[in-house]
Amino acid sequence: MKALLRSIGAVVVGFVVASIVMMVVETINGRFLHPELGKMAQGMTDREALRSLLAGAPASAFLVVIFGWALGSLCGGLVAAWIGKRSRIGHALILGVTLTIAGIVNNLMIPPPLWVWIAGLVVLIPAACAGARLAPQRAS
Repeated sequence: MKALLRSIGAVVVGFVVASIVMMVVETINGRFLHPELGKMAQGMTDREALRSLLAGAPASAFLVVIFGWALGSLCGGLVAAWIGKRSRIGHALILGVTLTIAGIVNNLMIPPPLWVWIAGLVVLIPAACAGARLAPQRAS
């Protein structure tokens, strides 16, 4: 039972870490790198208006977002593998799948261009597994 709780906790904490890293990168993107998009999108709730805004966004804005997703997934995978004593790659894989599902939901709500969909879905699981490989071994 203790091992199961540790595994669940590892994935949950990894998800929280990944989410925080992703939000920080996206905030930097919207405030400093592409402030025109951040100001225009602020308070925007109309899906079609948001779709139009994203259609005119530069590719560099999306590349920063994808970088944030990859970095967040990497950090989350590292933390999940570090907390979970066994099945380090297993924890990261579960985290990567969970992040991919969250990414799909996010992309359904805020529809980006197709290439962002593809890149986002391709990067999350491998980045989480790479993070697990970087995690230091915990002492038993």
